[in-house]
Amino acid sequence: MKMNLFGLFIGLLFGFGLLLAGMANPAKVQGFLDIAGLWDPSLAFVMGGGIGVALVFFAKAKKTSTTLLTHEVMKLPTSTVIDKRLILGSIAFGIGWGIGGICPGPALVAVGSGSLGGVLFTAAMLAGMFLFEKLENK
Repeated sequence: MKMNLFGLFIGLLFGFGLLLAGMANPAKVQGFLDIAGLWDPSLAFVMGGGIGVALVFFAKAKKTSTTLLTHEVMKLPTSTVIDKRLILGSIAFGIGWGIGGICPGPALVAVGSGSLGGVLFTAAMLAGMFLFEKLENK
């Protein structure tokens, strides 16, 4: 129960940060991605802050064999291979982000705020994940 409450708190904090930064606003995200038009660089600072925090904690996690709160075995990615699958997945993610102006984390925040666009995006995302799993298992 204690871990569930901690997870809920961290999730709410993350969601609030996304809302505050404008990451759940497709128009703001598309303004950031429109480098040839009226480019809005503000989300670069949000991403830079996120990357900075992640670098610190991933460096700490690499030196640790167990998780902080539950003391379970730490499971970090080990592959450093940049292959066709990774590149194509990154391109698909970028195209979807550019078209929709939203990515998975902010989509969940948009669902929580009652946005129909967020609900539709999340439904399409879940359908795509389900389809991928079915095709991957064949």
